[in-house]
Amino acid sequence: MSDQLTLSAEARDRAGKGASRALRREGRVPAVIYGNNEEPLSIHVEEKLLNKLLGTGYFFNSVLMVEVNGKAVRTLPKDVAFHPVTERPLHADFLRVSKHAQVNVHVPVRFENEDASPGLKKGGVLNVVRHEVELIIDASVIPDDIVVDLKGFEVGDSIHISSVTLPKGAKTVIDDRDFTIATIVAPSALKSSEGDNETPAEEGE
Repeated sequence: MSDQLTLSAEARDRAGKGASRALRREGRVPAVIYGNNEEPLSIHVEEKLLNKLLGTGYFFNSVLMVEVNGKAVRTLPKDVAFHPVTERPLHADFLRVSKHAQVNVHVPVRFENEDASPGLKKGGVLNVVRHEVELIIDASVIPDDIVVDLKGFEVGDSIHISSVTLPKGAKTVIDDRDFTIATIVAPSALKSSEGDNETPAEEGE
């Protein structure tokens, strides 16, 4: 699990587009903390610090402690709006969570032991169907990633969520089917050569 992230913030006295534009000119990003049966709290954070956290790669699946006027608020980043041209952050949303709250997070998938996959060693290609999986999990144990072991998989095999070890107590949001994480397919060169051997009659069938 990643180190706990922190972000200092200041309460926002004024709302509205004009006030938000003024904050952005000062290198600040308007934001809001909401949820957990409490009143929404309007804040603003330093753009540079927010960008630094966004660059970690695990910002959206980490608990973030937002420090507002000396008080730390446990949150889960939910959304950041970006300018369509400059890609600067325009606004951020943070959801309040208690320490052991059950939260929904999208966790990246990481593959390991590629050299132990007979299918990949034969020239097969790993076709990733899901780059992340949405989990329901205790907010205190959100993992950096979900590890998929490729050991033993052959060309033509599909890797389903049932073959993946999830963190203790975690479950997938999709629970009505054994969905596919990835497949190992024949290399494109092989498939194209097989296709070239088809006759016109076979192609039309």
